[in-house]
Amino acid sequence: MHRDDPFSVLLIGGRSGVGKSTVAWEISAQLQEAQVSHCYIEGDFLDQAHPAPRDDPNRTEMTRRNLASLWGNYAALGYRRLVYTNTVSVLERDLVVDAMGGNVDVTGVLLTAADDIANQRLSLRETGSQYEAHVTRSATAARHLETNTPDWVVRVPTDGKGVAEVASEIIALWGAGTSPAGQ
Repeated sequence: MHRDDPFSVLLIGGRSGVGKSTVAWEISAQLQEAQVSHCYIEGDFLDQAHPAPRDDPNRTEMTRRNLASLWGNYAALGYRRLVYTNTVSVLERDLVVDAMGGNVDVTGVLLTAADDIANQRLSLRETGSQYEAHVTRSATAARHLETNTPDWVVRVPTDGKGVAEVASEIIALWGAGTSPAGQ
């Protein structure tokens, strides 16, 4: 990629327990192995503050500002590709494009998993007091995403697949694995 090419973002969305973070880390590892320059931002960390600001109860502006700040730092260092995970990232294309500066090629992936698979994965991760709350939010998010995800987003089931297999499938969709290694 050249500095005047558009930025490229891979949006990975999906319910809790679907494997977004695990798959994103594997995508990053595979891209590193292929010497493909990129950065990874876990969107769940961009709005972790309590209480929510009165004028931003859904923390949307907080997310946009923090993403713009982080991406600005990466872009200033020459990075052109971003892997971005967040439950609803595929519904927030405009927010992400705005935060990245407007000239962005977007690839969206919605990871899916059956309720029992997502709940099993959550039981391994959520060992504290929030397991039941995560299960409830995960089911609600799955219904919301299924109903509202736009047609340009590719649905990738994770049931019965290994993490490396899902990551390779997504890299192929994004086209980042065949790009030159330069920043």
